[in-house]
Amino acid sequence: MAVPKRKMSRSNTRARRSQWKTTAPNLMTCPNRACGQPKLLHTACANCGQYDGRQVLSV
Repeated sequence: MAVPKRKMSRSNTRARRSQWKTTAPNLMTCPNRACGQPKLLHTACANCGQYDGRQVLSV
């Protein structure tokens, strides 16, 4: 197993950790014309329960 030869300085550690960014989730509008709420990609709409034009959740 690889082991660091020297201690990593605090500034280098923090510079490395500053790259741990999260990204905002990609949202799209629900294709159901009656709904139109923003929803996550590839998931059923929490408002109307439709996915790919089919009713998959009972709301």
